[in-house]
Parts: sequence; structure tokens; C-alpha cells
Amino acid sequence: MRKCSIDNINDVLKALSEKIPLYLPVDRLDGKATYQKYQEGKVWSNALNTERSAKDFFFPQMENLVEFKTQGKNVEVIDIRDEKQDFIIFGVRACDVKSFEILDRVFLSQPVDTFYKSRREHGIIFSLACSKPNETCFCSVFNIDATAPAGDVTLWKTETEVFFKANTEKGEKILSEIDSLTTECGEETVNEQREKTKKILSKLPLSDLDLTNFGVGKTKALFDSPLWKEMSSTCLGCGTCTFVCPTCQCYDIKEFKVGDKVTRFRCWDSCMYSDFTKMAHGNPRLTQAERFRQRFMHKLVYYPDNNDGLFSCVGCGRCLSKCPISMNIVKVIKRVGGKENE
Repeated sequence: MRKCSIDNINDVLKALSEKIPLYLPVDRLDGKATYQKYQEGKVWSNALNTERSAKDFFFPQMENLVEFKTQGKNVEVIDIRDEKQDFIIFGVRACDVKSFEILDRVFLSQPVDTFYKSRREHGIIFSLACSKPNETCFCSVFNIDATAPAGDVTLWKTETEVFFKANTEKGEKILSEIDSLTTECGEETVNEQREKTKKILSKLPLSDLDLTNFGVGKTKALFDSPLWKEMSSTCLGCGTCTFVCPTCQCYDIKEFKVGDKVTRFRCWDSCMYSDFTKMAHGNPRLTQAERFRQRFMHKLVYYPDNNDGLFSCVGCGRCLSKCPISMNIVKVIKRVGGKENE
């Protein structure tokens, strides 16, 4: 394990960014943190989490896939993929790091999504342990340790120092680039911070959220519950929850034409939209209740059914803070799971 003074962290960021493009959470004028490319003068945000997750680096909101050039009856297929370069995502919280595993099971299973795969191979993750979790956090419910997140390098930040621990060969290699700016150290301070944070996590309002009635084999028990209609009655179908979620992976593929060239692209979509998966014969889910059920059943039942019991939620709390009517996955777990009044 190595460390540097908090006063010297910008020297570390500068040194890393000179080797490889580096992105870190930076506060916007409205106070919300977003990932931005590091340049001198950029200040590492103290926000618990970014407004949108780090998912964007591997599964961007919009990306071009291929181009077609037409000339009479001839069609030329143009591969527009470019060579990716290594890049660093600095300060990724444990919940977002866990989301990468969930996305990997979708995009890296057969047939492999080569666009996603290329970005994952070139991304270097500097995760950041939590020390001041919010009341909307519930990652521990999904067995995520916010005090020691995975990643190529794990960071711990105190008032005076930043600690670095390499977890992979990638991590060891990149840390060797900043040896002169960091010093070898023990783990006493980190362990002390971890214990304090674990005590905070255990006292959070959602730390005892009960998932007993969700997971593998629960489709039959939950699918026809009358609570889906009741709970969805106020849902606006705005899709905000899906766009801030670090694990949502739905997308649409479209094309546009300019002159003799057609570009095919994909963009995020939402199961909460009325035209989602609409086909020639119509839409398989005609009501908001059906769409509402689909979202939460996928997170809590369908995905675990197909992925060794792994839930498709990481407890980041973004949907709790962003939903305009405060209808979120926690309320679904409590109501549909039958634990609301216990």
C-alpha cells in the first residue's frame, strides 16, 4: 500500500494524466458531480457519488455502430470502429464498480458486444472507498463492501491523505508510474477508517432491507400481485430511474441518412416507455403497470434467475433521489416483498 498527502493529489493526477487520459468526478456549477477529463485546475469532487454512473464509459448513451454508403444498387459497409486507448476512471464508488460485473454478464456473454468489450479492456478503474455514506445508500444489502471496493486500484481518502492499493496487474503497473510521488505505508489508518464506516453503514435507514421474497424462483409468487397496478398508478413513465441507473442496459438501434451515407447507431432506451420493444404487431406491454412490473421484476427476479442469484441492483440510491414522485425500488421491495409494516 502507498500514500500521498492530500495537498499533493493534484501532482499525482497530473502525472497519471500525462501517461493516460484520466477522468474524475468534478463539481459542476449546480453542485452536482460529473466525470470530466482531467486538466490542470480540475478539482476532485468530494461528492459521495456522481449524478450519472461510470457506466457511460463502457456503454455510452449514444454511439455510432456502422456506416453504409449507397451508390445505385451497390452498398458499401464501412467499419467505423477506431482503436481504443487505455484510460483511467478515477474515484469510482463500490456500487458502480459492482455494476460493471452486472453489465459484463450481459455484454460479454455470447454473442460478445465488441464495442463494450474493447472499452472494458482499455479501462483502468481507480475505485474509492466510502467514508460518509448517504441515507439513500443500501449497497450492503447486496453484499457490496463500500469500505473496500474492487477495481484495478482501490483508494481511501482521509482529511489529510490518499491511500493506494493495487489489486490487479493493471493496477500495479499504473501505480509504478507514480512511485516517486507516493510513499510505502502500512494499513492501520485505512483499517481504522473502514471500521468507522462499517458502523455508519450498519445504522443507515435501509441497511436492514429484506430481500427474502425476491431472487431466484420468485416469478410465480410475485408476477400477478395486485400491488403492481396500485404502485404504478402514479408513475409518470419518464424513464429517469433507468437513465441514472448504473445497471440498466436496454438500448434501441436506429439509422439516419445524409446524402448517400446511412449511419446506424444505438442509444439508451427504457422499459418504462410506452413504445419500448414496439414491433409490427404492437407492444407486448400495453399498460404502465406492466412496464413498471417489468423494470422491478428484472432487477429483483429475472436477472437473478439467469445469473446465479446476482441481483441487478447495486443500492447506489440514485433512483431514490431522482424519481420525481419518489416511487423507487426500495418501496417496491418493502410493499411487494410484504415487509413494509414489519
